Parts: sequence; C-alpha cells; structure tokens
Amino acid sequence: MKRHWSLVAVLLLAGCGVTPAPPTPGGDAPTGVAPGATLYFVDAQDRLRPQLRHTGRLGTIAEAEALLLAGPGGSGLHTEIAESAVTRVAVTIEPGVIRLTVPLSVGEVTPLGIDQLVCTALGVHVQSGGSPATKVRLAFTEPVAGSDAPRACPLVK
Repeated sequence: MKRHWSLVAVLLLAGCGVTPAPPTPGGDAPTGVAPGATLYFVDAQDRLRPQLRHTGRLGTIAEAEALLLAGPGGSGLHTEIAESAVTRVAVTIEPGVIRLTVPLSVGEVTPLGIDQLVCTALGVHVQSGGSPATKVRLAFTEPVAGSDAPRACPLVK
C-alpha cells in the first residue's frame, strides 16, 4: 500500500508537463462606474459633438436629458434647443423604443436639436447595456404630424 501512495505522490507532483506561468498584465480592471453622461451639442460647423459631463456616474436618460436642456456651459459648443425653464424630460422605455416627452414645442427645436435629444438618450441607453438598435420617439407639448417618428443616432453605436 505504501508503494501505491508513493506512485500517486510522484504522479501528482509531476503533473502533466504544464509549468506555471506568471500572470499576464491586462491593464486596469473595469470599475463599473462611468465618469458621467455623454451629451451631444453642436460645434461651429453645425455638427454634433459629444461632450462628457462629469457627474461621477452615468445616471439615467432623464438626468442626461435634463443636463442637455440646461445647455453646454462654457464648452465652446452650442445647442439647437430653445432655452426652457423646465428641464424635466419624461422617459418611457419599451422593447426597441425609448419615448421622450420633452417640455418643448416642435418649433423650439431644430432638426439638429432633435438629433441632440435622440443621441443623448441613445448614448446613455447603450452605455448602460441597452441595444444600439433601439429607436427614440419624441413627444412635444404641441404635437405635429410625423414628429413622433422613431429615430436613430448615427453617432451612437
């Protein structure tokens, strides 16, 4: 019996010929905390530009939209959305569609401003694990035919 245990010990110590390797550096571990929300404003050439708003966390779509409606601050960018005293946006998420109810009439938002709202919502949605195929529907205070058509953002993938 002693001989049997010796043989088992030798086999265990010998292993299968694989030698241990040192750990491979892989960079910093993910923390799961976003530094803030990405908002979309407009540059001097009338192109959408992402702007990271450092809030210490990603937050919700409604919170990002409120920050968007508050304006670009001193970033050198501008907005195509009329200034409003109300920055609260109601958000409803259904399979494949995010519905934003904004405190504005359709006349207070240019087509580029609509893109700002859509891209900001989809940016937060995708960054929080949502599908990039999701579309956004906008509801304004004064509905206009076709204004609630589902929209995508070419900048959010």
